[in-house]
Amino acid sequence: MSSELAPRPSGAAPAVADGDNRYKAVQAKLDALGRALDDAGLGLEELVRSIAKNRKRAEDAARDVDNAELDPKFVELTSNVAVALGGAGVQVKKLHDTAQETADLTYETKRTHSKLYGALDDIRSNRRERTPKPGFFND
Repeated sequence: MSSELAPRPSGAAPAVADGDNRYKAVQAKLDALGRALDDAGLGLEELVRSIAKNRKRAEDAARDVDNAELDPKFVELTSNVAVALGGAGVQVKKLHDTAQETADLTYETKRTHSKLYGALDDIRSNRRERTPKPGFFND
């Protein structure tokens, strides 16, 4: 098992910030953001498990070093690694929870946007006549 961080190919492309605020474009961007956050959440879950496994291995190694009666500084250093991994695991779990909460809010925003503007988009999209852009009547 490698401890090297490496980028992973993602199925979801990042949402492009292009200023296109049409209904369907906003819906697509919210969907892409939600999928990207879901993918990140899965990766973070895997990272939490890996950190926990490595923390346990470091604790076991510290115990083995102590039982072998090696220099106590090596026991302390190995124990410090286990403690650091435990702290990192807590922070990655918080990051995972935040990503999941943000994904949930993204999907809620998409539903609310659809509820508020979906019918208007249907009307505007199915009309032969051109309609004013949003904000046209605001002075």
